[in-house]
Amino acid sequence: QVQLVESGGGLVQTGGSLRLSCAASGIIFSMNAGVWYRQAPGKQRELVARITSRGFTNYADSEKGRLTIARDFDKNTVYLQMNSLKPEEPAVYLCAAESPLGVLRYWGQGTQVTVSS
Repeated sequence: QVQLVESGGGLVQTGGSLRLSCAASGIIFSMNAGVWYRQAPGKQRELVARITSRGFTNYADSEKGRLTIARDFDKNTVYLQMNSLKPEEPAVYLCAAESPLGVLRYWGQGTQVTVSS
């Protein structure tokens, strides 16, 4: 059974930082891209960062410079470091595993991030 479990969300002040984690089991995460999405109330789910199986990264244009995605092969985990958080960004952050063909195969349950002003 494949599971992706996110953690690290919470309440943070404007300008603060959080590091989200996505731990995988039942799947070799390094053979898939790890992808973070953001789902805000009333808005479409949007991709914020991706790291491929080879370690290439890309970010949403609006997030460049504030987010860093990384992976730990030994822990089978993908991380999302978020800095300089803004108050308009409260949302659920979801982790997904993307196959080499670009298919989003598995999703985590999400972790809530709330930024106070």
